Amino acid sequence: MAVSAATLSLTAAQTQTENAAIARGLKRQDAELLDQLIEQYQHRLLRYLLFLTGRREVAEDLFQETWMRVLLRGAQYNGKARFDTWLFTIARNLVIDLSRKRTMASLDEMSEHNEDDRPFEITAEGPSPLEQFQVQENSAEVGQVLLTLEPSHREVLVLRFYEEMSLEEIASMTSAPLSTVKSRLYRGLASLKPQLAKLRSVRPAEARG
Repeated sequence: MAVSAATLSLTAAQTQTENAAIARGLKRQDAELLDQLIEQYQHRLLRYLLFLTGRREVAEDLFQETWMRVLLRGAQYNGKARFDTWLFTIARNLVIDLSRKRTMASLDEMSEHNEDDRPFEITAEGPSPLEQFQVQENSAEVGQVLLTLEPSHREVLVLRFYEEMSLEEIASMTSAPLSTVKSRLYRGLASLKPQLAKLRSVRPAEARG
């Protein structure tokens, strides 16, 4: 069903109004607003951090730190960009800062699991475009395969298909050229099915062993 230009314009105007209201509330450190934002975005933010880090404990710590930054630096949000884009940028920068403190060569090293680590599950709220692929695949396996992809490819897939950000928004958030974002998206998608097949070929052998 086609969406009219008038409807798109109205939606954009509503979003701008909401962003402006959030900006005003954050400037005055409105505690009630912050509670509402946490409730609205908690599942999406934690899911994003889980995919980026591969570790629930790390993701939960960064989740708390992200909201602390929102509270302390809320006056920096001017309402011109989508709030979720600004929020995810804060979270992304915290992941990068953590990787540097731990002198990690890349975000890949944050996905290494110890035997005692708790398994994590990606919480999803409603369908997303990526779930069209997951309908015919095991969603837990898809989540596991995503963690095997290059960190930059994984991040673009999560932002595009779970968070439904436009390629332009992803480029702005990650400070990468649009052409680079497109390349990461296509390479990530191309890697999903063979990696999934590889995972499934290993599991029967492990069961027999």
